[in-house]
Amino acid sequence: MKIAIIGAGNMGRAISLALAATGQYQIAVANPSQPKLDAIAAQYPDVVTTTDNVEAVIDADVIILAVKPWIIAPVIQQIKPRLVYHRNIIVSLAGGVSIDALDSMLLRGDELPPVCRVIPNTALSMGKSMTFIASRRASDADVDTVKSLFCQLGVVDVIEERLMDAATALSSCGIAYVFKFIQACVQAGVELGFKPADALRYVNATVDGAAALLSLPNTNPQSEIDKVTTPGGMTIKGINALEHSGFSSAVINAILTPLKK
Repeated sequence: MKIAIIGAGNMGRAISLALAATGQYQIAVANPSQPKLDAIAAQYPDVVTTTDNVEAVIDADVIILAVKPWIIAPVIQQIKPRLVYHRNIIVSLAGGVSIDALDSMLLRGDELPPVCRVIPNTALSMGKSMTFIASRRASDADVDTVKSLFCQLGVVDVIEERLMDAATALSSCGIAYVFKFIQACVQAGVELGFKPADALRYVNATVDGAAALLSLPNTNPQSEIDKVTTPGGMTIKGINALEHSGFSSAVINAILTPLKK
């Protein structure tokens, strides 16, 4: 199977390296600047790199458009004459670009290919992304193919497109809110007397442990909070301070606000 990746920025590079590491795919990566391509080729010489988008998509089964939203229209116009719609699966990572918009760009006569809209987050580069997929005209086999690619880069779920903006707010934006929480904890740690690097290490380990606990069967945040909250203890005092300061409401508002018109 040939995978063509248009764009060698953070997302495109992470995808190409993860897929190349499996040794299962023929991979071509296109990017306008040569240095990013050279960096990929240095790690995986078998990956075909080119500055020509059209060259990359020839004979490709899956075409991943890892480009910015304002670039996707000219990229599609460039490659559209060489696409083979009964063979290609088009995968777009362009944030905020709906499948309706993609269809309007891809329409060729009365032909349209299977399309998947994919939203990862920046942990893609660590193989820890929460990635969402919505599709149109894609068979179950097509969706499974795309899902198998992104499973190399973290957790994947297939959802309805109507939920894609919500998924963006919860996970793609949400990772920034996790960083803000960690940053605040580090600031508190420094005030308590720890060096910043040590405080960051301690908080990272704490967050990683919390996530691991919640991955176990039959667990939820409240049950895990209850395990460390004793009557009159330090934890309940801290949790009540969070709630008196509007912590839960602030987090909920942060997630909901980007979706408000």
